[in-house]
Amino acid sequence: MKSILSISLLALLFAFTTGIDVPQKPEDISPLLIGETIPDVHLQTLDGKSISLLSEIAKKPTLLVFYRGGWCPYCSRQLAELRTLEPDLEKMGYQLIAVSTDSPENLKSTLDKNHLNYTLLSDADVTAAKAFGLAFKAPISYSSTLEKGSNGKNTEKLLPVPAVFLLNQQGIIKFEYINPNFKERLPGKLLKAAAEAVLD
Repeated sequence: MKSILSISLLALLFAFTTGIDVPQKPEDISPLLIGETIPDVHLQTLDGKSISLLSEIAKKPTLLVFYRGGWCPYCSRQLAELRTLEPDLEKMGYQLIAVSTDSPENLKSTLDKNHLNYTLLSDADVTAAKAFGLAFKAPISYSSTLEKGSNGKNTEKLLPVPAVFLLNQQGIIKFEYINPNFKERLPGKLLKAAAEAVLD
């Protein structure tokens, strides 16, 4: 009896640590707020190397973008607009980092397809999106897309709500734009104005 009870408790604990607390809808997420410091998550580069996000951000002020994946047309449009903004952001002293659920291999095709020069990082297992409070359970219709895009690493079938963060070198959030409606992204002009406004 005791062993059955122990197994039941372990199963319950496992359930709570494997995604039950992840919101079912994008409107229900609880993201990090302005003034908070981002967590030190590890992401993968295009060649599969694991790197610390905080270590990268310590190099210079950062525009950090979470997008759904290279398969998303709204994300592709956003990535292309960021490409046109990049020279102005660099003049201000920013670096640009974009993070998605895509595997490193799929990031390479996104980089080539959109002719991007800035950094793309893989959060294929959605660890970073969860740590930022952006992850939610994707609709069932996305299952095969997420499986393919993450090369099987997105086992919980989660998506990040698209988000933009402006960070200082200590990883403190100075500005953010997070919209549960994935079809609406922050216009480039407003992003550029925000980047100028929050510079230390």
